[in-house]
Amino acid sequence: MNSHPPSHSPGLFGRPVLTITIVLAVLAGVGAGSVAFANRGGGPAPQWQQPAAAPSRVLEATPAATTSTPSDVETITLSATGDIMMSNAPNKMPPNDGDGFFDSVREGLQSDLVMGNLEQPLTTDTGASKCGSPPEPNCFAFRSPPGYSKHLKDAGFQLMNLANNHTKDFGSQGATNTRAALDDAGIKYTGNKDEITVVEVKGIKVAVVGFSGYAGANNLNDLEHSKAVIQEAKQQADLVVVQVHMGAEGATMQHVKPGNEIFHGENRGDPIKFSHAVIDAGADLVVGHSPHVLRGMEFYQGKLIAYSLGNFAGGGKTLSSQGVLKYGGILRVTLGKDGSYAGGKFLSTYMSSVGLPTRDTGQEMGRKLVSQLSEEDFGDTAAALGKDGSIKPPA
Repeated sequence: MNSHPPSHSPGLFGRPVLTITIVLAVLAGVGAGSVAFANRGGGPAPQWQQPAAAPSRVLEATPAATTSTPSDVETITLSATGDIMMSNAPNKMPPNDGDGFFDSVREGLQSDLVMGNLEQPLTTDTGASKCGSPPEPNCFAFRSPPGYSKHLKDAGFQLMNLANNHTKDFGSQGATNTRAALDDAGIKYTGNKDEITVVEVKGIKVAVVGFSGYAGANNLNDLEHSKAVIQEAKQQADLVVVQVHMGAEGATMQHVKPGNEIFHGENRGDPIKFSHAVIDAGADLVVGHSPHVLRGMEFYQGKLIAYSLGNFAGGGKTLSSQGVLKYGGILRVTLGKDGSYAGGKFLSTYMSSVGLPTRDTGQEMGRKLVSQLSEEDFGDTAAALGKDGSIKPPA
């Protein structure tokens, strides 16, 4: 999109539900495997509130423990997060220049493959801000210094989605600088049109493909092309994971409904139609983000869809940490090499007063919200969340 504010009016609901942020991860015993690629907080406890083509790349990772599954099915553990902004340089910066930014959530993120949605470029000021100079009113261009890629590396991130509306906040050069910064940290990425990033984890090949509604990325509104990209990815890997920036934004946008979602004149896609289409084409997991709030989860054809993981981090107060916009989580998902769902778990998080991702081990707001939204929006296909955070298909 061309512009949108970094925060939205908190506490507004169409129904009595919360809004929270999520992070995905695999329910298997979590091991922080080192990865080699070939090819290309703090803050007070939360209070409940009513509610162009690029080549494939390959990675190898050390094994991690997994959940109990049939002995003849090989499994891997995946984790992913929603929106990540570490700062808004040069004026809105996190404490300690970002050192220790992810300390509270590092353990929860550990898995065979740790993914996140990087909602800003890592670049110096290229002089090409989308907001112009002086900035246009109500236009927001975010960036963090290139060196902040080390904070992502320290957190354990191994692959970042770049298919979103802020990747080119500082022009094409800023997007190029982002990839160079991630390369320097040994972190892989996906997000350009026709870009399929293939990683090898414990002998299992995983293709990760990013989608959004913006120029240069795979267009989630072009279902025929979307299905074709997934079919190609399936030819290259055992498993296919979709990262998709979809849906309108704001505290009133927790619910998933049929039809296209329009925000500031932009077509943010039909989340249900898109997710079902890519699964029909061969995807094994769909990871959504963009609304800046948590949304529910459902199972379709035995595959898990997380419709929005919301805000994970907004360092330097780049994202609102008020009301329902502050909450998030870590979702762990274990998949078999054959694409079968072998288990999942949701770990609640929230953003601290300075935007740091923080584990919520007490009130677990994220889990409660995702459970409620899933039941309300999807009924018979809703993911079932247990009190221990376990995620199971509907009975």
